[in-house]
Amino acid sequence: MFKRIAAILMLSMSLSAYAAEIPVDAKMDYNQGIDFYKLGMYERAIESFRSAVRTYPDYIDAYYNLATVLEYLKQYAEALSTYKQVYARNPHDYEVIYKMALMSSKIEDYNKAAEYISLIPQSSSYYQRGLELAESIKMTNAIPQKPANLPSKVASFSGVYENVLSPTGITTDTFGNVYVATFSDNTILKITPDGKRQVFLKSELINGPISLASDKVGNIYVSNYNTNNVLKITPQGSASVLVSRIDKPYGLHVEGDMLFITCQGSNSILRQKL
Repeated sequence: MFKRIAAILMLSMSLSAYAAEIPVDAKMDYNQGIDFYKLGMYERAIESFRSAVRTYPDYIDAYYNLATVLEYLKQYAEALSTYKQVYARNPHDYEVIYKMALMSSKIEDYNKAAEYISLIPQSSSYYQRGLELAESIKMTNAIPQKPANLPSKVASFSGVYENVLSPTGITTDTFGNVYVATFSDNTILKITPDGKRQVFLKSELINGPISLASDKVGNIYVSNYNTNNVLKITPQGSASVLVSRIDKPYGLHVEGDMLFITCQGSNSILRQKL
């Protein structure tokens, strides 16, 4: 039976499925790390956990406890790197993914924080925490610092974006980026806060994009007029069909965890839970 330091720095117990494989020396270092932690000897606890993972590089509980102590000591960048070691070995540990998002926000890498939040499914107990973290970043205007001569939001940029081929839908994210759908080119463009333009996504899944909408964690939704479906695009640019076989989807609107779609072909409005 192995102990795991919880995020609130309380001690709890957990069983490791791989416990029988862990070398005795690694177990001893791990247990010693727990003892040092309980005594408030955090630096020695860190060294013990590090020794455990050097002996057994797949020791997930040791990585987790190491990251938790680093987080407690506000060594956020190193904590993030250590949480990533857990994620690499168990990509379905949504508590750790949330922690990665939280650590990213602590070091002001808000784009990465949004990417990690988008990986947490609605079925996870950490989904709501992810939404709250995304909202806290937005509400505190916690966006990356930019030179004084650049606008912090695209909305404050005065000017015209020219030579955008057949622009249709438009939306923004919490970091000031603007996304534009181009109907004839089947492309989603991204315009950064300093006015730079780039292709966010060009995919065979995009066919006649009309409207765009975005949610709190940075996912973008696209109504495909020509193929009668709606796409979901993650902050990393991965696209998938969210809703299919709808008749001429047109307008999109996100409210909370609900997506509203106007369907011209059927004179109706569809509600889709996200």
